[in-house]
Amino acid sequence: MSMEVLYEDNHVIAVNKSCSEIVQGDKTGDEPLPEVIKRYLKEKYNKPGNVFCGVTHRLDRPVTGVVLFARTSKALSRLNEMFQTHAMTKTYWAIVKQQPEESEGRLEHYLVRNEKQNKSYAYETPKAGAKRAVLLYKVIAKSENYTLLEIQLETGRHHQIRCQLAQMGCPIKGDLKYGFSRSNPDGGISLHARSLEFEHPVSHEPIKIVAPVPSDKLWQDITRGL
Repeated sequence: MSMEVLYEDNHVIAVNKSCSEIVQGDKTGDEPLPEVIKRYLKEKYNKPGNVFCGVTHRLDRPVTGVVLFARTSKALSRLNEMFQTHAMTKTYWAIVKQQPEESEGRLEHYLVRNEKQNKSYAYETPKAGAKRAVLLYKVIAKSENYTLLEIQLETGRHHQIRCQLAQMGCPIKGDLKYGFSRSNPDGGISLHARSLEFEHPVSHEPIKIVAPVPSDKLWQDITRGL
């Protein structure tokens, strides 16, 4: 499967990650996206020597959607700062089976990460070692059996969306780790990083990058007309 480039200029490149692609190397030994991008840039621009590709943020392996990389060290330091100061607007779409009681709302929890299990646990009140997690959600579409939520993150915590939606009683389709009953055929989960909006780190132009949803039937059906 070939990498899908969504946006590219001299300073940044964004791709639409599939659930089989990884942002960082892991124990599987699969090639991470920065290496794939370096090869793509080297071939496309016939560049001799080393090519720069800086990681600015991450998506969990089973998640799809837009991931932004820096092509220059100047862009990398500015983008890192923008992610840290929440100067990026990140919008996610998630498919859940259980419809939330409220059609929109704000979730605030305190998350404790268990490194050994690679899992986060949500608590209603502050707890030693816990980090505050806040997101906004709203129902934007429904199919016969599923509901599509649009999510905006106010904080960026480990497995935050997966954990907080599960805590609300709405685990993401395919997410066995957080209580969904069945896995998805492709091994991913139905969580998609839909868009990124930010000020370009060098030109300061406003940029909005939108990632098309996966090609499977449920994603195509539930997002029709959006």
